[in-house]
Amino acid sequence: MGQFPDDDDAVRRRRGKETMIEGLFQLLMCQLVGTLLSQALHLPIPGPVAGMLFLLAILTVRRPGVEAPVMRAGGRILQDLPLLFIPAGVGLVTCLGLLRHQWLPIGAAMLLGWAAGLLGTVFASRGGLARNASDPDEGQ
Repeated sequence: MGQFPDDDDAVRRRRGKETMIEGLFQLLMCQLVGTLLSQALHLPIPGPVAGMLFLLAILTVRRPGVEAPVMRAGGRILQDLPLLFIPAGVGLVTCLGLLRHQWLPIGAAMLLGWAAGLLGTVFASRGGLARNASDPDEGQ
């Protein structure tokens, strides 16, 4: 315990900021690696998507805990994710004329995308549940 009562709180807050910066750095490095790989190998996917797959591979191998810097930074980013919908909403308002004329193909694409995402989630969760059921010691 520090000499002053506020010392421990200040150290804890500073360590939390350092952890967040470290986590954000890890996330940005994954995106940079993905971008470099995508451009160097002429991959048909965008660099940030390749970086996200790279991050998934790292997280799958290392299995960090909830308090790991990359997990804390990701959680904090997800808390602010709704703010990113504001520019998309503004874009929709500016394209109302196009939406009025092309509502059927746009609506069909949205419906098919939603259905594909839903089915992908169902099959992924079923696979995870089946894998956990076959290995009873995994959850302990």
